[in-house]
Amino acid sequence: MRIATYNINGVKARLPRLLEWLDETRPKVACLQEIKSQDEGFPIAEFEKIGYQGIWHGQKSFNGVAILADGTAPVETQRGLPGDPEDEQSRYLEAEVDGVRIACIYLPNGNPLPGPKFDYKLAWMERLRARMKHLWDLEIPCAVVGDYNVIPEDKDVWSPKAMASDALMQPESRDAYNRLLGDGWTDAIGTRNPRGGVWTYWDYQAGAWQRDHGFRIDHLLLTPELADRLTAVGVDKEYRGREKASDHTPVWVEITAA
Repeated sequence: MRIATYNINGVKARLPRLLEWLDETRPKVACLQEIKSQDEGFPIAEFEKIGYQGIWHGQKSFNGVAILADGTAPVETQRGLPGDPEDEQSRYLEAEVDGVRIACIYLPNGNPLPGPKFDYKLAWMERLRARMKHLWDLEIPCAVVGDYNVIPEDKDVWSPKAMASDALMQPESRDAYNRLLGDGWTDAIGTRNPRGGVWTYWDYQAGAWQRDHGFRIDHLLLTPELADRLTAVGVDKEYRGREKASDHTPVWVEITAA
């Protein structure tokens, strides 16, 4: 069972690339972020043509998350991150697929800082930790995947100096992420690549892709029940180099059957 995450940066703008990736790699589950589409505009019919069913949580022009599953319908278990009834941003969606609970997240960026956007990021991470504690207590196979907008360590960025003032690398952001790992969650890509040097994002500016100036912000965190079944991880780097690609690239784990 392959579970993948992909910040698509506009599901309509990148639809040919997204369909291409799904058809070529056939993940069982594909979690998408930044779909940038209202619910009624999500192109579900295009995915159904190639055998995928899905659920989505959209928002006009910004944010938005979706979960697609190959040959089966994801069973929604949570829409929106609990803990703040005033929060209207579409950043969290959760479902069951073939006995695995999967949460798709698009964590706030937090720039510029200091300011309300960074405060929102940190508060959102506190709420995420609370939800992940709930999932942990269920003692079920679970993956919380997506764009975390956190560079965990200096080895996860091409130049720590270049990113030092960014919200993605602030001590508060890293501490909040590390608390998730301290709760027992396994960072699948980080665990399998202990020396770092694995990027999942390359900016459109300054020739970042051509110069391989990237960093790792797309993560797959697993409960022990799922980490014990982990057989492989991967980053589909080549898709970042295709025409009209997202600035992120797909990241995935392979899980054995229960």
